[in-house]
Formats: sequence, structure tokens, C-alpha cells
Amino acid sequence: MSELIKPPRTPWGNFPDVLIHASESVVKQHPAYKAAKAGSDNAATALVLDTFNVESALVLKRIAGDAVPTLVSAHAMEREGVNAIPEVFAERLSQVLGWPAETGVVQVNVVSHTGANGFWRLARQAEFDGPVQTGRTYVLVDDFVGMGGTLANLKGYIESKGGKVLAAVSLTGKPHSAKLALSPERLQELRLKHGTELENWWHGRFAHTFDALTESEARYLARTETADTIRNRITEAQ
Repeated sequence: MSELIKPPRTPWGNFPDVLIHASESVVKQHPAYKAAKAGSDNAATALVLDTFNVESALVLKRIAGDAVPTLVSAHAMEREGVNAIPEVFAERLSQVLGWPAETGVVQVNVVSHTGANGFWRLARQAEFDGPVQTGRTYVLVDDFVGMGGTLANLKGYIESKGGKVLAAVSLTGKPHSAKLALSPERLQELRLKHGTELENWWHGRFAHTFDALTESEARYLARTETADTIRNRITEAQ
């Protein structure tokens, strides 16, 4: 087996819920969506302009307070090409809020999360590279939040390099996935269900314990019947 990627993750603290701009059906049924996902900047611009929510942008500004954070997008390689939506979305936020956008931080591996099941998403972790300024405050920007693992890994990358992540925003996503920060109740449920042996295995596999999971990731694992099923499905996907 080739060496497994182990992107860093950092504690959640009081991380706010992801600000979602539009419903999943509105975004994914938009005529420009597929072309934007495959790399068309023009299509991504049309999509973002039609689904951008000014009120959500103002909520983000209130969260930032007096800070002027840098927007960093989780643009990634998809099966059809480089997803253009996150970077164009970040550019639009930059125009509206007057915040700078960093385009040099990129996802460096192909994970093919679009349409994938939960175990595939958990097993195939996004990895990032690019410039991060020590002490700088950042806001994460993505086109879709599902289980939240990509945003968790982008946050971990930035904070492992000395930056500070203030919040995250997504063009669309599942409403229950907006909560990234793992609740103590969910963590306890997961640990009671599957025990320390699985958590030790998880740490060896991904270099973090259960407390660095997102709420959606932990819920998915807690609802899986056995620890053996988790280990087998993760191994198969990797």
C-alpha cells in the first residue's frame, strides 16, 4: 500500500456554523452548474451571481467584526476538470466585502467527493499546499459542504502553518452539515458506540482522534453498526 495521506486537523473551539448561500436544488439545477464544476469561469460567474446571498455575506461580515480576513477557496480537481466555483465565489465575496482573496492555496490531490458515499469521503482526505501568513486571519470558501471534511482539512492546513481560521462559507450544502464543530454529546455517543480500539486505529490511519471529526463525520460513524464495518469500508475506499 502506498503511504496514506494524513492532512493535519486542529481543534474546533467555538467555530461558527458554515454560512450557506443557496439551497442545493437551486445550485445544482442551475444551467451553468455542470460547466462551472468542470472548470468554466464564465459558467461559475453566472452561477455565483444568480445564487449569491447578500444577507449571508453581511452575517459573515458581522462575525469578522473589525477584522479584515483573507478569503481562501477550496478549489479542487474534479473528474471533469478544476472546479471553478469556489474561486469565483471567493472573488465575489471579495468584491462585496472588500476583503482580499488568496488564490495560491490549492488542493493538491484528487479525491472525487462529488456524488461519493460517506466512507469514500472519510477515506479520501483532501490535502492542501500553498502560502499561509503566520498570524493572518482567514475565512474558508467552498462550493458545497457535505460532511465538512474538506473544510476541516483546509482549516487544519492553514492553522498548522500559523494562520487562524475565523469562519467558513459555502455556496450550497446540506443544512445539517452547516455545523462543523463536533458537539460533546456526539463525541460521547461515538466513543460509547465504538470504543477506544477504533479510535486508536483511526489515529494511526489519519493522525487525529475522534475529537477532530466534524459533526457530520462523527454522526455517520456513530450510525454505522460495527467498528469492523468502518475499518473495512475505509480500507476498501483507500
